[in-house]
Amino acid sequence: MKYVDFRSDTVTQPTDSMRAAIAQAVVGDDVYDDDPTVKELEAYAAELTGKEAALFVPSGTFGNQLCVLTHTRRGDEVILGDNSHILMHEVGSSAVIAGVQLRSVPTRNGWMDPKVVERLIREDDIHYPDTGLICVENAHGCGAVVSLENMRKIYRIGQAHNVPIHMDGARLFNAAAVLGVSAAEVCQYADSITFCLSKGLCAPVGSIVVGTQAFIQRAKRNRKLMGGGMRQIGFLAAAGLVALKEMIPNLEEDHKKCKYLTEKLSRLDGLKIKHQRNDINMVFFEVENPKATEDMVIHGLLEQGIKINGTEENEWRFVTNYWTSYEDIDRLVDTFAALIL
Repeated sequence: MKYVDFRSDTVTQPTDSMRAAIAQAVVGDDVYDDDPTVKELEAYAAELTGKEAALFVPSGTFGNQLCVLTHTRRGDEVILGDNSHILMHEVGSSAVIAGVQLRSVPTRNGWMDPKVVERLIREDDIHYPDTGLICVENAHGCGAVVSLENMRKIYRIGQAHNVPIHMDGARLFNAAAVLGVSAAEVCQYADSITFCLSKGLCAPVGSIVVGTQAFIQRAKRNRKLMGGGMRQIGFLAAAGLVALKEMIPNLEEDHKKCKYLTEKLSRLDGLKIKHQRNDINMVFFEVENPKATEDMVIHGLLEQGIKINGTEENEWRFVTNYWTSYEDIDRLVDTFAALIL
């Protein structure tokens, strides 16, 4: 059976041009700094984001935690949103890897109030940890895009207090598309950024960390420490280059597909759509008085060749991607409605 998959945009498959690039890639030992395809990818990523240097890493979580480790000292405190990916979905790795504690800021649709962020920066007191880092996220995993003005205010606060800003930009290019700006314009308000190649951009593996030359040099050493020093990874970097050069314009179509999906779901009775968090390729909603259990719905859809995730905090999430068709969306909504309403 051929399945259609609405669980995430991490489920994308490589395109034909990526597969060709992988087969033809010139490779070398990247730990020895010998892989020309990796170097090309990193240089292109730095240029695209307006930063001095870039580093290829295995995953988004790896990239985020690498940046936390590189920016901070053990015992530091990191300020971040209460529903951020680093806090909620990275297995407590900041405590394990960097030895830092996390201090969360209440958020609204992924936005942090700059005044609250500034208030939480620690004073110089023997009883307090040092504030070592502030983390922001854009596009946010809750489905919302944060304004440049909000990012600018938090960045200025960091500068005023000599605290660096890291951005989890897993879906950086989705945010840029919604804001109508370049990726570099988004990245100007963070000292380091992690973004994914393996979500909506369809590359099979990998993320990128960007920042200053000095920061990336420290991060490269820490990448090795974390077990991320890879060898002939030009095969993967070749797919990443195709992702950055060919796939970014397709993200706007992913957003259009999601708006179509949202409109279809909005016609159904008993669904509470979270329209305020419907900026990118994700729609979140709750179902009032469902007639079937979560497991019954998931398995019922799977029997029809449709994959979805279960709820989180009583919310369903459907995600569109490059391989999603409008016919797939129609089939999902009709089958889901028949099962749950």
